[in-house]
Amino acid sequence: MVRVPHELVKSPNKKGSLKLDGMSVIEFCFYTQGIKGSFFLQDHLLLIVKSGVYTIRFGDREYKIRSNEMMFIHKSTGVEYEKTGEPDSDYILDYTMFFLNEKIVDEFLKFAGLKPIYLVNDVVPITVFPINDRIGSYIESLKPFFENSDEVKEGLVRVKLMELLFHIADSNDRLLHQMMQPISKERGSIAKIMEENFMNPVSLNDLAYLSGRSLAAFKRDFQAIYNTSPLKWVRNRRLDKAKELLAETVLSVTDVCFSTGFENIAHFSKVFKERFGLPPSEFRRQLRLKEDA
Repeated sequence: MVRVPHELVKSPNKKGSLKLDGMSVIEFCFYTQGIKGSFFLQDHLLLIVKSGVYTIRFGDREYKIRSNEMMFIHKSTGVEYEKTGEPDSDYILDYTMFFLNEKIVDEFLKFAGLKPIYLVNDVVPITVFPINDRIGSYIESLKPFFENSDEVKEGLVRVKLMELLFHIADSNDRLLHQMMQPISKERGSIAKIMEENFMNPVSLNDLAYLSGRSLAAFKRDFQAIYNTSPLKWVRNRRLDKAKELLAETVLSVTDVCFSTGFENIAHFSKVFKERFGLPPSEFRRQLRLKEDA
């Protein structure tokens, strides 16, 4: 699982991107079917599908965004995705992603003369809406910018984001309100947050934020619950999951390594051996020998 927009999925089919403050904030993509993956959002994401099908899985819920629909995903959310197309359109998927951080939203509110509206317990992680003619025309207006994206000045990118938010405000005030809502600052269950995110590329600051605590309070409360540090707990939980995958699936050691959140094969093999007494390949080999005996 990658962190976006900091680590956007690389693909030779990507058509272009526009940047602001050095970060990709608008992505125009054109894919065929069969691409799957996952990501953890550090900023709000607005995904607009012009044609095709973009599937998002969040927990036990599945959302399908089809032609002329858009989806809002709140920041600090981890999801799985699958990119496909309609059978009668050569499986083409044409979509645009907008990464909207709090700074952009705040700039828009000041520029538009709007005041933030905070709705208690009204954060919806994922919402799907139809797009209207104005937003459809706006998407078309972006296409020329992608042809020479490196030459587009950041000031113009900022203006285009402001334009998008004006269209959103005029056509769907509920969506705008969702962008204003912070994640609940109530002291969430540390156990639940850790189980949901231990394989995601989240930092301690991310976990503290999700729990509604300061970093110091998060570390203190975590130590009281688990009698260990968050980093050690995450590593051991990932190793337990890796052991499970090695025993119960045919995934390669490399795939197990990366799917459980480790970023280096050598490091993964080293810590796996320290925990279980055998490197991953040997552990699987010995397990197969016992099963065949």
